[in-house]
Amino acid sequence: MLEKIHETADFIRNIIQDTPDFAVVLGSGLGKLQNEVEPIHILEYKDIPNFPQTTVAGHTGKLIYGILEGKKVLMMSGRFHYYEGHSMETVTFPIRVFHLLGIKNLTLSNACGGVNPDYSIADIVILKDHINMMPEHPLRGKNIDELGPRFVDMSEPYNKKMIAAAEQAAAENNIKIHQGIYVALQGPTFETPAEYGMIKAIGGDMVGMSTVPEVIVARHMGMDVFCISVITDLGGPDIAFAVSHEEVLNAANKAMPNVITVVKGLIKNYQ
Repeated sequence: MLEKIHETADFIRNIIQDTPDFAVVLGSGLGKLQNEVEPIHILEYKDIPNFPQTTVAGHTGKLIYGILEGKKVLMMSGRFHYYEGHSMETVTFPIRVFHLLGIKNLTLSNACGGVNPDYSIADIVILKDHINMMPEHPLRGKNIDELGPRFVDMSEPYNKKMIAAAEQAAAENNIKIHQGIYVALQGPTFETPAEYGMIKAIGGDMVGMSTVPEVIVARHMGMDVFCISVITDLGGPDIAFAVSHEEVLNAANKAMPNVITVVKGLIKNYQ
């Protein structure tokens, strides 16, 4: 794996000829953020050595290098999920590459289901913590000491300074925003009412099928991490609304302008 990571990082480095300030991963339905970047290089995943391919609607499969709010960003339009059949090694492969490119700051986004009664559909939530309930761990197996330690400190999975910068951007633009705890499940089924109830009972505010593996691997390598979520559906023991991927994308589109404003503010103001 290490050889492949180096090969991919060398390929990208030879093209962009620079060290980005931020890596940004766009989740389901959040691809419009890429339109805010002044592109310098656009690479199709299929043209990048060792890069997997996306299979999910709303994930286009492009790596975009450019300028956003005066900062150099490398943006993934489309991510990889464990439920697609990828290994955890594959799911987190791009994050390893970003680290070898010298990127220190990682911003992630996702669409997720809400169980907190204070949340409404299309609300924005900044992750302050997570609970990992996926059946496989991205650091299981022999540790690669070149990348990080065997046992990883997860006392601050999401960087508090980045959270503060995002909250400042939201306040300056009168955008309602929450902080919450994200629970990661395998998917690809949406949760049953009882499962939503379980998420709430164990201390979660929302639930999704991504993000946490990337966060763990990023923290393994010492990267600072920020994640913003869009609540695209609501669930619980007394709620049995039908939900579809199309509805998820529609809710993400509704929240998109506010997500763009908050992420741009974070990138502009974070030092």
